[in-house]
Amino acid sequence: MSGSHRAEFLREFLRDPFTVAAVAPSGGPLADLVTAPVPDAGEPLVVELGPGAFTAAIQRRLAGRGHHLAVEVNERFAGLLADRYPGVDVAVADARDLGAVLAQRGHRRADVIVSGLPWAAFAGGQQDELLHAVTDALAPDGAFTTFGYTLARWAPPARRLRRALGDRFEEVVTGRTVWANLPPAFVYFCRRPRVTARPRTLVSLAG
Repeated sequence: MSGSHRAEFLREFLRDPFTVAAVAPSGGPLADLVTAPVPDAGEPLVVELGPGAFTAAIQRRLAGRGHHLAVEVNERFAGLLADRYPGVDVAVADARDLGAVLAQRGHRRADVIVSGLPWAAFAGGQQDELLHAVTDALAPDGAFTTFGYTLARWAPPARRLRRALGDRFEEVVTGRTVWANLPPAFVYFCRRPRVTARPRTLVSLAG
């Protein structure tokens, strides 16, 4: 990522830290690991929640195939993302409205959902609503990936997220620590979503 784009990322973090996942975009090794489930063949639908950190890696893996949908609640950051990645379908929306965003585009289920959302910034109820949206939108044989910071792994928000992932997916695998990332991070690989009923009234995380 160029210096100018890093500066834009930092400006958006300072402007709205609870909707931008990190002070700087995640490094290459972490991005490669998080996006590993993106198929290397076919025309997959890949959804990126809280985009920016992993957008370039997804684009490289797709190499012009399939459909890359990025869901970003920060309107200004969404505009910057769309300008930089013209091949990405950028939706200005709350991630909890993912089902509606997919329906508007004629899709029902995503093959892969990659999250760069700042889970630690969300209360337990918000985490639950986000994960409901993910499991509702993910194909039965699809994959969901997200990441956490190693140093915060035993903090209450991180432990709550791990329990919630176990409730929502039949398989949750914790990847190795990526020490080259700053700060060091690890990836959750989640498969076989458990789809449950959820409330249909959704409130924006930005509200």
